[in-house]
Amino acid sequence: MGNQTVQRSNLAILFVCQLISATGSIVIVTLAGIIGASLTDNPAWATLPVSITVVALALTAVPATMLMRRIGRARGFALASTTAVCAVCVATVAIHVENFVLFVFSGMLFGINMAFTQQYRYAAAESVPSDKTALAISFVLVGSIGGALIGPELATRGRFWIEGMPYAGTMLALAVLYAIQAVLLLQLKARDLPSHHAGQDSGRPLGEILRQPTFIVAVLGCTAGYGLMALVMTATPLSMHIFGGHSLEATAGVIRAHVLGMYVPSLFSGFLIARMGVSRLMLVGALALAATSIIGLQGQTVLHYWWALVLLGVGWNFLYVGGTTMLTYTYSAAERFRAQAVNEFFVFGTSATASLLAGTVMHLVGWTWLMLIPLPFLIVIVVALVIVRHDKAPLQRLSDARRTLPYACPEGIRT
Repeated sequence: MGNQTVQRSNLAILFVCQLISATGSIVIVTLAGIIGASLTDNPAWATLPVSITVVALALTAVPATMLMRRIGRARGFALASTTAVCAVCVATVAIHVENFVLFVFSGMLFGINMAFTQQYRYAAAESVPSDKTALAISFVLVGSIGGALIGPELATRGRFWIEGMPYAGTMLALAVLYAIQAVLLLQLKARDLPSHHAGQDSGRPLGEILRQPTFIVAVLGCTAGYGLMALVMTATPLSMHIFGGHSLEATAGVIRAHVLGMYVPSLFSGFLIARMGVSRLMLVGALALAATSIIGLQGQTVLHYWWALVLLGVGWNFLYVGGTTMLTYTYSAAERFRAQAVNEFFVFGTSATASLLAGTVMHLVGWTWLMLIPLPFLIVIVVALVIVRHDKAPLQRLSDARRTLPYACPEGIRT
């Protein structure tokens, strides 16, 4: 099978699987607290299934990367989809027997699955030549738009599909989708590399990879983008509905706009990287997140929340897609799993911490102070991006490396 055929096939598979994963994630995030509240007498425990999902995602991120290094992307992703099937089936049983602990366990299984699905973007990058990396990553993330549209519909329409078991029909529908996903992922193929890479060794020591200024900035961008997004997004429903008295419908509308703000830019973020360069796109992402804080500080009407959360989504997309693209410039094929594992550890460890702390921050200091938290981190990102753009040494090393590193940027980091 030729490389071009592999590229098209892999990207199509990953696009569909991203759509299914986004659908499942949105359903779980939407319903977990509601179902949890119905299964426990203590309202304080209602969101524990979501918290366990986030913690499991963070703890599994590195092991997931290492497992796929041993068994390959296709089998690793398919195993994760099987775990998701088990998760939603366990959730269905938990609903049937009204067992809260069992439902929490299903959340843990789902978090394990999410640790693998977050790495579809790496599989997309590895399926195409280095000059197509940004386009491949953004194309796959576009599948999440379908999930943002299908997920809420499945969550609401499936509520009464099985009499006497609210939302069990939704869970079983997800089980079918994840089973289809597992079959699709087994069809992923590795792209053929040039023959002179066949005898490639294990690559540079990890410490040498981590010390690259470009690597540090890429990880910083992904980590800050995801962590700040998780902090503000998790706090928004509390600020709007619980503290601000806005309706549940208005709150849901803001979150829906935020999700679309996260993924609609994927329609063009890859093209923007090709035209303006990855560092400039990340800079725009950082400025969008700064605008989120500025708007959030101006007021707490629905319109303030709507604009702040849309810009939060756009900023996340540009930093996440840009940071992931920049990361692929810093390692060879033999080094990719170790480098990716470090990035996943920081990204999802920070995201989990931010999600868990959001409620506490809101209770202790409120929305205004929460809006100030991102600003120091964004200043650091902007300074780091400026330094990397004007530091010719790492750019020269990347340029020299492209003769031997199949994932290095063909033209260095475009400025």
